[in-house]
Amino acid sequence: MSDHSTTAHGAGDGHAAHHDHDDGASHGTFRSYLTGFVLAVILTAIPFWLVMDKVFENSSITAMLLLGLGAVQIVVHMIYFLHMNAKSEGGWNMLALIFTIVLVIITLSGSLWVMYHMNANMMPSMHGMKMS
Repeated sequence: MSDHSTTAHGAGDGHAAHHDHDDGASHGTFRSYLTGFVLAVILTAIPFWLVMDKVFENSSITAMLLLGLGAVQIVVHMIYFLHMNAKSEGGWNMLALIFTIVLVIITLSGSLWVMYHMNANMMPSMHGMKMS
């Protein structure tokens, strides 16, 4: 049996296993995580305030703002916590970010379209009914 099998990957040759993370990806600093956290808290507190204090009389404006702030929060999470930028992973992360933004736009606009048409096409007798 050869000695090489017990010292595979430099584990037994006196050198400590060295795991370098120099793959071109950005790794977060305390400051970037703190910035992301503060932005996430703000982007959560604003919609909460909008809904609880009924800032706008028209609920459609509130709904649009909630959806917009939710989309912004997704982007904040992707940038500050998932470290997606144009440099890491040879640009594939940026492509994934663009793809995610397109999917979010399609999902949000489709959801609004469906909800609007469901409300517009509801039977007239259903508007005055109280749900128990």
